[in-house]
Amino acid sequence: MKQDSFKDFVADQLSEISELRIRSMFGGYGIYHCSYFFGIIYKGRLYFKTSEKTKEKYIEAKMEVFQPNSKMALRNYFEVPSEVLEDKLELQKWTEESIRANK
Repeated sequence: MKQDSFKDFVADQLSEISELRIRSMFGGYGIYHCSYFFGIIYKGRLYFKTSEKTKEKYIEAKMEVFQPNSKMALRNYFEVPSEVLEDKLELQKWTEESIRANK
């Protein structure tokens, strides 16, 4: 799936969340709620910012941290599991949890 079509898919999955914006950044896309940055779309993958409270379920699902190159990793951003990504309601729950936990 091309990055733009994946971005469009994610935008559609999250269309029920008000004040959500997706903007181009550094070869990918940043996801914002109001002015709060909490998600990254990069190379056909979706990553959410985690907190100490939410990180554990990403680790339990064996999800990887966001690592755009071999020298850089953002250890508080984890890939969203594909089964969550495919389930619109579940993805909205994970999105809202990421927003609440990190504000």
